[in-house]
Amino acid sequence: MAIMKVKFNLKKRVKLAQGLWLMNWFCVLAGIVLFAMGIFLKIELRKRSEVMDNAESHFVPNSLIIMGTLACMLNAFAGKICYDSLDPTKFAKWKPMLKPYLAICLIFNIFIFLIPVICLISRASLESTLSHGLKSGMRYYKDTDTPGRCFMKKTIDLLQIEFRCCGNNGFRDWFEIQWVSNRYLDFSSKEVKDRIKSNVDGKYLIDGVPFSCCNPSSPRPCIQMQVTNNTAHYSYEHQTEELNLWTRGCKEALLAYYTSMMSSMAAMVLLVWIMEICVMVGLRFLHTCLETLENPEDPECESEGWVLEKSLKETLKSFWEVFKSLGKVNKVENAGEGGDKDQAVTTVS
Repeated sequence: MAIMKVKFNLKKRVKLAQGLWLMNWFCVLAGIVLFAMGIFLKIELRKRSEVMDNAESHFVPNSLIIMGTLACMLNAFAGKICYDSLDPTKFAKWKPMLKPYLAICLIFNIFIFLIPVICLISRASLESTLSHGLKSGMRYYKDTDTPGRCFMKKTIDLLQIEFRCCGNNGFRDWFEIQWVSNRYLDFSSKEVKDRIKSNVDGKYLIDGVPFSCCNPSSPRPCIQMQVTNNTAHYSYEHQTEELNLWTRGCKEALLAYYTSMMSSMAAMVLLVWIMEICVMVGLRFLHTCLETLENPEDPECESEGWVLEKSLKETLKSFWEVFKSLGKVNKVENAGEGGDKDQAVTTVS
């Protein structure tokens, strides 16, 4: 028994073909949007690649670019089929291609559905990427004279200013690394010597942060040195001075930024996926209703269209039988090749 069987007359077939033609071109525009979103996300990730351990972070934008390109190509092709479907002579050349095309559309829709799923589950991977990248970037903050790292200070400072954040998880992360370059330290000073000697790794660690951690909304001049020393500053209590420095870590700020962006993109991709499913179902109806015309020479005659010719169970069973038959053919071919080899060996002997 056919699933979603519908009767069509000429008027309904014309409306279906025109509606599908229009929807296909909407999908082409949607494909351009997907492509543009992929490019935008790729640029945003590349802008901050220095503070990201981005081995896997470009999978989503690359997928959006590929799916956007394929959507434009497939829907432009489907638009042409729908345009020619009402002319029997023109439609005749497209008729053999419709079944393979619908199979390609099904595979395409499966892959396009996976993109929003990946967008929504990639938070953990993105968090790990940002955590390792920021930690590495902060270690190289002081290396302004080292080739390949000389712009890291500027990158980190701009990042902290733009996203109103400080450190990886918070401003205290700066207390655990040496972020002041040795060229700016007076090694004849007793204080500098004592600080270096007191550290196992021989690093100059201080309870201070870069200027970019300062909150401009603070009513007092920013205290960025001796942050935890209440006696070093007048009328100061570091545990209650919330406006002095940004309290949010840059990992949290960037994660919120990229998660929000990818959630919006996932919603857009889901909308495109729904449109593509509608187009695929509509094309299946158009294909079957034109194949079942009672009298192909009479355009006014009625026909029937459906999504599946048999029930879902029977359809899956038939697909399984086809799959098994393909496996048997491969086995027979391999056996045949083995027999030919044995025969050749016998002949040589």
